[in-house]
Amino acid sequence: MVVKIRLSRFGKKRQPFYNIVVSQARTARDSKPMEVLGTYDPTPRVPTATDAPEVIDEVTGLPRKPKRYKDIQLDQSRTKYWLGVGAQPSEPVERILCLIGLMEPRPGVTKKAIPPPPLSAVSVAKVHTKS
Repeated sequence: MVVKIRLSRFGKKRQPFYNIVVSQARTARDSKPMEVLGTYDPTPRVPTATDAPEVIDEVTGLPRKPKRYKDIQLDQSRTKYWLGVGAQPSEPVERILCLIGLMEPRPGVTKKAIPPPPLSAVSVAKVHTKS
């Protein structure tokens, strides 16, 4: 059976909160998992006053707003174990693991704008004859 590392949604409406879980591939998203590896809070939060010192902008001399962050807590040793025994991460979990540094990004998988199709020789000749 295929084992997946994926996100299980919790939280209120419009306030998502995810558990990073290991479960069978054919089970429902929110069913009981085999193991909970960690949590992921996708809502950007401002760090508390003790976490980040006040940053002063060099140009204006005024205090800047602190950077917001998304909270990711993960048991790295258990995640490495499950990846080692063949668990397949879902796409969002794979992106999270690449951010943390547990996985390498897939080669050649980048999201870029689709370039326009090249003009054929016939259409180029028509464009030049009209001008």
